[in-house]
Amino acid sequence: MDQKLVSIVMGSDSDLPVMKQAAEMLEQFGVGYELDIVSAHRTPEKLFEFSSNAHKRGIQVIIAGAGGAAHLPGMVAAISPLPVIGVPIKSSNSIDGWDSVLSILQMPGGVPVATVALNGAKNAGILAAQIISVMDEDLRVKIIQYKEELKAQVIAKARNL
Repeated sequence: MDQKLVSIVMGSDSDLPVMKQAAEMLEQFGVGYELDIVSAHRTPEKLFEFSSNAHKRGIQVIIAGAGGAAHLPGMVAAISPLPVIGVPIKSSNSIDGWDSVLSILQMPGGVPVATVALNGAKNAGILAAQIISVMDEDLRVKIIQYKEELKAQVIAKARNL
């Protein structure tokens, strides 16, 4: 887990309670990651530098979380050649989170952002691991085991009804 393969970025530290769920999933799968704050509106120079260079540092997938206007995932995707997973976050200035969902989901042709559910950073972490597992058989085995555990949990819960 020493090599950082996933970059988790968010627009503000207020997004951390949601975004740490992605980090927890990556830790569970043994995937190295980095965590940073990159505001699309308050630090545009940092956004450009980060997005332009993440792939040069060995990053393979970017998870970008943002609330409100939620420009971070789309702007990262506009600049970076890497796959970007957007996490819409229900924030204090959000309209029940719909503004964030639509800002991340409705990207123009040519600038894709894979979008997970509102506050769905856990799924973003899983999806990032799945993307990396295309070229990592050991990681794929861990993901298969994880899905088998989910299946077993559901079967056990059904039995206990």
